[in-house]
Amino acid sequence: MTYPVDMSVKPDVSAHFDEATNTITYIVKDPHSTHCAIIDSVMDIDYAAGRITYEAADRLIAEIKDRGLTVDWIIETHVHADHLSAAPYLQDKLGGKIGVGEKIMVIQETFGKVFNEGTEFQRDGSQFDALFKDGDTYMIGEMQAFAMYTPGHTPACMVHVVGDAAFAGDTLFMPDGGSARCDFPGGDAGELYDSIMKVLSLPDETRLFMCHDYGPNGRAIQWETTVAAQKADNIHVGGGKSRADFIKFRTERDAQLSMPKLIIPSLQVNMRAGEVPTDSDGNPMLKVPVNGI
Repeated sequence: MTYPVDMSVKPDVSAHFDEATNTITYIVKDPHSTHCAIIDSVMDIDYAAGRITYEAADRLIAEIKDRGLTVDWIIETHVHADHLSAAPYLQDKLGGKIGVGEKIMVIQETFGKVFNEGTEFQRDGSQFDALFKDGDTYMIGEMQAFAMYTPGHTPACMVHVVGDAAFAGDTLFMPDGGSARCDFPGGDAGELYDSIMKVLSLPDETRLFMCHDYGPNGRAIQWETTVAAQKADNIHVGGGKSRADFIKFRTERDAQLSMPKLIIPSLQVNMRAGEVPTDSDGNPMLKVPVNGI
């Protein structure tokens, strides 16, 4: 696959860090127009209280309105297991199309069974406005973006590249954070290594933007690095580490990790493009499968 990389385009990137989930959401603006995209939004949930609110999304809306921007796309890099997407709420307030990788259907089939969803739950990705294939392009104003298929963390992960900027989802963390886990259903450490190598084949000066950061060793939160820095310094894959070594390390490490705190609500909501499921009376309702994940 030859990707349409154009390093001459330098989008304006505004980052919003969500402290509750360690997620970074991005507003990506075309430098030659007022058009933008939102990548990996967050909807707030107090899981213990069963209460959903929209403070993080409202901050995005305020900035977009203050800057006079037009939203063309609301992008999900993958079906997140650690936070809920605010895509439908943002679309209702701002417009734009909701896009995700076409392998969302694999996620829907897998977790449709886990959550015992009935036949009314469509497993064809129709909850989204666009399903991206590897190499698909789309426009943000006058600026072309493309999707790069990067499975391993999940079967539906994609890195979105916009000019000289790439939005890595959970494929990579900052160099001192390494890489994402691969032990969710459909994850594969070997596939993740191959996906990371694909991302690191982009030009060295490509700006890489992370979806999460946890401040390893107490450092301040960071979210931007470069391909060159990842190749040299990433603690899991940098410096020429082999595929076999990565698989061994990743498999052993994943066996020690606990499940994300919000995995139960996140998967139910995110596989529906951010819509909260409802009961037979139309009331918002989440399920908790026992020993299902």
